[in-house]
Amino acid sequence: MNINEWNEFSHLFKRQTISAKTTLLREGQISKNAYFIEKGCLRIWFNNNGKDVTFQFFLEGEGVSLIESFRTSQPSLFCLESIEPCVIHSISKRDFQFILDSSPRIKKYVEEHTFQRLVYYQRLFLSRIKDNPQKRYEELIKQRPEILERIPLHYIASYLGITPVSLSRIRNRR
Repeated sequence: MNINEWNEFSHLFKRQTISAKTTLLREGQISKNAYFIEKGCLRIWFNNNGKDVTFQFFLEGEGVSLIESFRTSQPSLFCLESIEPCVIHSISKRDFQFILDSSPRIKKYVEEHTFQRLVYYQRLFLSRIKDNPQKRYEELIKQRPEILERIPLHYIASYLGITPVSLSRIRNRR
């Protein structure tokens, strides 16, 4: 995909600088925007009986939306917040749809990206069922080592489905 195709629609994006711990969407709200991360890190998380569970991390060059809410206008199952100071580009649902309707190549790219996210979520789901925490940690190191360099350990532990103490033990065994 050629970046110039996206640049044709750059006027539809709103560039924002946000501080760490900025909530872009709360669980139960309807998502009205999608985001592209120029700088920084965002996470998707949810509340499980008072416990903060991190579902996914997004870094520079990645787009993120709470797709179940953004596409269906249903209340979001997740929260979206920044972990560190960020520069993001937001786009409304209406403007995003305009881009999809205007550019078959971008629409195809978005469809492929969405399919790849589905495959990622299937693997994540299976990993939670069949892999122990040590194996999930090793997969994270192999697939996304930059996360371990930038993200606070309590978020990583939450993402792996373990306590920070358990994560510390796993890290010390390596």
